[in-house]
Amino acid sequence: MSTAAESATAHPALSRRRELGATSARSLLLTVLGEFVLPRDDAVWTQVLIDVLGGLGVETKSARQALARTAAEGLLVSDRAGRRVRWALSEQGRRLLSDGAARIYGFGAAARPWDGRWLVLLVSVPEARRQLRHRLRTRLAWAGLGSPAPGVWLTPDPTKQDEVAEVVADLELTGVSSSFVGPFGAIGAQLQVVEQAWNLDEVETAYEEFLETFACATPTDPADVLAHQIHLVHTWRRFPFLDPKLPGELLPAGWAGARAAELFDSLHSRWDEPAQQHWLRLVGTAS
Repeated sequence: MSTAAESATAHPALSRRRELGATSARSLLLTVLGEFVLPRDDAVWTQVLIDVLGGLGVETKSARQALARTAAEGLLVSDRAGRRVRWALSEQGRRLLSDGAARIYGFGAAARPWDGRWLVLLVSVPEARRQLRHRLRTRLAWAGLGSPAPGVWLTPDPTKQDEVAEVVADLELTGVSSSFVGPFGAIGAQLQVVEQAWNLDEVETAYEEFLETFACATPTDPADVLAHQIHLVHTWRRFPFLDPKLPGELLPAGWAGARAAELFDSLHSRWDEPAQQHWLRLVGTAS
């Protein structure tokens, strides 16, 4: 029987040291829940989740801690049958993972033609309120906005104005915020603003790493396909946060993101049925 460490070595997507901590265990659990539990209403025994995470290089103790933490956050509910425990998504967990799935699987879709307009947000948060600044930065980055200067956020997608307004309202910053929509003016250059607002070199490097990791992936048996599918989705789910999804006019030539999106869609489609079938076998065997 292979050890957790050997399993991690067998899958390069999880071979990096930073992937093996407790935070990664919870993140991997969320990927498993979103990919295999969300599409169904059935509860899952603890041992199934521990075994699947173990095949990804997560130790049993870390897997149990991830389950407990996710339940404490209100995303999972449990029921007991004797000494065994089953887990199901709460309504909050189902809503969170559904939103995430929509963002992840729709992220690689072709962008709409750009009309040249920008949405600009001005929002003032005192330096002393670091936690609030962090929450604002995290949510606006998830929405695809970049910040070329302190207090200034922008995106070439004005249709995100309602989403941005919701973020500002949730954080009670409406009174210190203003927004503008319109084309770029005669002063300066759009590409220079893009360079100031987003680190596209870093994003492209991440895409190249994704391509290098998965382009030659050839899982053999069903358990290996399941593990590769989880690795694939787990790695891809960070790109909606990293990549602002800019129109082609604002991207470098030969942008790696397009090739990475094609690879993700191709591999996910190829591995989905055997991965789902193996998951159902694991759940059925544990019942």
